This record gives sequence, C-alpha cells and structure tokens, in this order.
Amino acid sequence: MEHTVCLSELRPGERGVVQALRSSGAMRRRLLDIGLVADTPVECLGRSPGGDPAAFLIRGAVIAIRDQDGRDVLLRGE
Repeated sequence: MEHTVCLSELRPGERGVVQALRSSGAMRRRLLDIGLVADTPVECLGRSPGGDPAAFLIRGAVIAIRDQDGRDVLLRGE
C-alpha cells in the first residue's frame, strides 16, 4: 500500500516517487532544477555519519539534500 512521506524520512535503500513540492522561492527553483518534479523516482543511497545531509539518486545523479529542505518534498512511498 502506498503512503505519503517526506524526502527527509527516507532511509538508505528506500524509494519513493515525487508527488509535490511544498517549498517556494529560490529553494523551489533549486529542487526543480535538480529534477524533483512530479512522478520522478527517488532512492536514498545513504546518510552522512551525523545523519544530515542524505544522498539521493535522482534521474541518474547523486544529490545530497539537507533534511530541512527534504521536508518540503512529498513522496509516494513504496
């Protein structure tokens, strides 16, 4: 069963599909520029030793995103 989670809630090995962005302004533009648009699959590859930021596979690129910014990305969890 699918459920909604924030990008920052994904743990290594977990996947989701972008549903919506709740951010605005420059941060929204940055997230869109790195490919976080609706229906994009995302996989958490790992977290830094302190837990923040986390590395995500997005459209073939590995991108580090802080938890603070990841809270504004809603995913359909798998």
